Amino acid sequence: MRWMAVMLGLVCSGCAVLSRGLGVPIDEAGEPAPKEETVYLVPLADAMAMTRNILEEQRYDVFEKEGGLELFTSAHEPGKGSAGSRNFERYYVKGEKLGERRTLVRVFRLSYSEIDTVAETPPLAAGVREEAHRNADGVDNPFKRDPFAGAPQVEGYRLARGNRDLGIERTLLQRLEMVPSLELVGGNASVPVRSVMMEEWAEEAPASAPEPECGAPLTGTDVVMTAGATVLLADPLGTREVPSAALRLVCDATAKGLPVVLGLSIPSTEQALLDAYLASAGLASDAQTLLGNGSFWRRVYQDGRSSRAMLWLIEQVRRLRASGKDVSLVAFDADKASGNEREAWMARHVLDFQRQHAPAWTLVLAGGTHTRTQKVGWDSDFEPLGARLAGQLPSVQALDIGFQRGTQFSCRYSVWEDVECDVFAISPSKQTRHPVGQPASLELFGAPLPEGFHGRLYLGALSASPPALHAQARAPVDTPTRATH
Repeated sequence: MRWMAVMLGLVCSGCAVLSRGLGVPIDEAGEPAPKEETVYLVPLADAMAMTRNILEEQRYDVFEKEGGLELFTSAHEPGKGSAGSRNFERYYVKGEKLGERRTLVRVFRLSYSEIDTVAETPPLAAGVREEAHRNADGVDNPFKRDPFAGAPQVEGYRLARGNRDLGIERTLLQRLEMVPSLELVGGNASVPVRSVMMEEWAEEAPASAPEPECGAPLTGTDVVMTAGATVLLADPLGTREVPSAALRLVCDATAKGLPVVLGLSIPSTEQALLDAYLASAGLASDAQTLLGNGSFWRRVYQDGRSSRAMLWLIEQVRRLRASGKDVSLVAFDADKASGNEREAWMARHVLDFQRQHAPAWTLVLAGGTHTRTQKVGWDSDFEPLGARLAGQLPSVQALDIGFQRGTQFSCRYSVWEDVECDVFAISPSKQTRHPVGQPASLELFGAPLPEGFHGRLYLGALSASPPALHAQARAPVDTPTRATH
């Protein structure tokens, strides 16, 4: 499973090349220079260890100073200069702890010149052996000197030129924030719950039924709302914005007079509890029955699918139904299956439910890997949910999410190879970045992407939605997992 996570987005890209000129204001991926420091929502030790991994992958020896707060690498000579006029380069990394899970990491590329060093080095005192600092060709080599001799900082050289290395920092950002969420689908026990306190749910029925919190329709979505059509929405998991966008889509479709089926990545074993809640008055006792009598919401390790925002979405569907709208909800996920078995299970439940509710407009929320309508490149045998639906339904469109840097509650692999469930920062790729000032809207592509996405729904900055019941948890290494975007 770790291999699959790597294939999904943990590979190094934009790695720095030492021979490019200093002072270049863009990184190697063509991204503009950042205007503010990036604060990573991980412990300092994790961020520094990931930086070390990146540098070691480029075959540098990495050393640490100040208890791991500073790193520096072995020297490298780009090209071949003539003796006495050669240049050497290496990396210097400075970490800063802003909190338990708030970290700054600055990566510098330092350049040294033999000419500058010789010009700035005073004559050696009598009796000092100069040969100890010279190469075999007799040219002084500053890297043969003790870099810490009398030096208060990591550098012991008289002259060094340096600049922030945006390529390495971009790679670090990718490793820490452009990674797939993990869905924990097996061996994830549920904890007993005696009582669930629902602060936002009423104890008694109000005088009038509350209205659904629909919000304004999203721009450009009319083209995907037709009877009998199926729209797959890639869910990065554990955010407020995706469930909110899903509700706006459902409300808009019902306003157009369409019957709607909303598919959620909840185990099908929870369907009876969901149906009971949708038919209830939506009181705190009803929510307690939904959350406490099933196993999904009480799992020890929550992965974003059981977020508070997802519970809010279910409540909004209940309100829509209470107001007379034709909205159905299908829980289509599996409890323990993984791989193709899980994809087949999900597809079968969506298709069976659709046949019972034709010609409804269907909206399915699932992780980005599941919603692809094309097979994946890392496993020719793996067929995602989206590809299975597209092979059997006349109209299927998959929508990716465009966003700005924000947060999500999810489970991820840490640099230590274990699984951690917590609030993480999430950054978009260059392609999925939501342009500043652009309203939330849908953009359809002229042709589907290789992954099978037909368009992108732009939702702005994402914000984390924690689990409905549980605080953060750390999963053991052997917890069965399934990687998704």
